Amino acid sequence: MTRDDDLQRLLLAVHALTRVAALDTNSDAPAAQWRTLTLLRDHGPQRLGDLATLSRVTQPGMTRLIRQMDDAGLVSRRSHPDDSRVSVVAATEDGLDALERWYELFRAALAPHVADLSPAEWEAVSTAASALSRQVGMAPVGSNEHTEKPSDQVRASRGAARRSEEEREVVR
Repeated sequence: MTRDDDLQRLLLAVHALTRVAALDTNSDAPAAQWRTLTLLRDHGPQRLGDLATLSRVTQPGMTRLIRQMDDAGLVSRRSHPDDSRVSVVAATEDGLDALERWYELFRAALAPHVADLSPAEWEAVSTAASALSRQVGMAPVGSNEHTEKPSDQVRASRGAARRSEEEREVVR
């Protein structure tokens, strides 16, 4: 097997595990909703078009999703200060709360599918997760990565999202 083969197998396995766990949650919310809230949490307020690009969906598709999420109180929309034709989207406190609950459900749904991994396998998962997260620019991995409680991570992410929204009216 080559490195490319290993990477492909890893990605396909993670994708399959994600689908199984998402089905196990019995949630009727679209995966795109959670992906969008995660992007807004991690990157702060975004122009609608930029959010569509980040999420790899069409702008009309993102517009529909954001309209539904806005109606549900998960995001807020406002006009760009320099161009009223452009919408800027931000996660709301209710949206961040919903995202936190989703991740809790998702982790609980994943747990039975990976419960029998050995300590060595968990170490391999941890190493792969850290390496690949860094490669795609996700949050830096600190030395307290394994000891920090998920609720602490969520609070830190929320603080970053709030600061981002307050400090930057618009991205780009």
